[in-house]
Amino acid sequence: MLPAANNMPIVKYPRATEPLWHEWDRKAQKCGLRHTVYAVNGDQYTGEWLDNLKHGKGTQVWKCTGAIYSGDWKFGKRDGYGSYSIPDPVTKEYKKVYTGWWKNDRKSRLLTGHLCAALQGYGVTFYAGRKRYEGEWSGGLRSGWGRMYYRDGSIYEGQWLENKPNGQGMLRLPNENRYEGGWKGGKKHGPGKFFYLDKGQLFEGIWAADIPKCGILIDFGRDEAPAPTQYPIPKIELADPDGVLAEAQAMFDDSQN
Repeated sequence: MLPAANNMPIVKYPRATEPLWHEWDRKAQKCGLRHTVYAVNGDQYTGEWLDNLKHGKGTQVWKCTGAIYSGDWKFGKRDGYGSYSIPDPVTKEYKKVYTGWWKNDRKSRLLTGHLCAALQGYGVTFYAGRKRYEGEWSGGLRSGWGRMYYRDGSIYEGQWLENKPNGQGMLRLPNENRYEGGWKGGKKHGPGKFFYLDKGQLFEGIWAADIPKCGILIDFGRDEAPAPTQYPIPKIELADPDGVLAEAQAMFDDSQN
């Protein structure tokens, strides 16, 4: 006969359990590379996550506009290098609006009918009519060095300030004529040279608000020009043309102070 102690009833204590939503919450945590995740409004994101935030490489598609961003993310915001594209309203084909650097998912603004982020750093922006800008940005505005390709074939390359040529730059026209010199507020301003390569002439002088105020016009490459003037420019008879130009420059500088 077994000792009485072995006949004692066995007491089992239930294992502590946690609410099911704890387990569901753990499974719902998004971290690392995940398949496409859909938002309630229909937006979708495919890429990397960190602590339930988009972080790393990923692609976002907005259902409302059809726009696509593909690139870098940091803690739920577009940050780093990426491209932004929108569908053409007629052909439905995607067109790149901007490719370049992003910072802190800055709020968007409209540019000639297209959506473009408030950008920082260097990037390329595509506009309607095959226009595009390659260069530096500050606070969503073209500022620093950049190159702009216009619809008519003109190209401006140089310094920018708040979306306008400002500083030193060169504008090359479709017929290869070009202006090299100073700019202010998007207009030729200060010392500059205008090369009329089609006629074989060069104008060097002082500009103010796109208007040449004083300068010298000479023949320049006239023998190779496709449409030279009928007669060459007579020789300037001024005893000191450089002095005259220097005096005009001094007057211009005084007017700016």
